[in-house]
Amino acid sequence: MAVSYKKLWKLLIDRDLKKKDLQQISGVSAASITKLGRNENVNMEIIEKICLALNCDVADIMEITENTRN
Repeated sequence: MAVSYKKLWKLLIDRDLKKKDLQQISGVSAASITKLGRNENVNMEIIEKICLALNCDVADIMEITENTRN
C-alpha cells in the first residue's frame, strides 16, 4: 500500500494555487511540501493543517493506492 497526494495537487490547480501558496496559508514547511510531492509519508498534523487551510477533508487531498510491481 502507498499514499498518493495527486488529489492535493489537482485541488491546488483547481483553486489556482501553487505549492508555495499552500506552504504560506497552511504554515507547513517546505520540507513537508517536498515529501508530499514525492508521495512520502507525513505526520497527520501536516495533513490536518493543509485540510484546515484549504477547508477540505482528508479524502479530498490523499488516497491509499496499491503498489503494483510487475
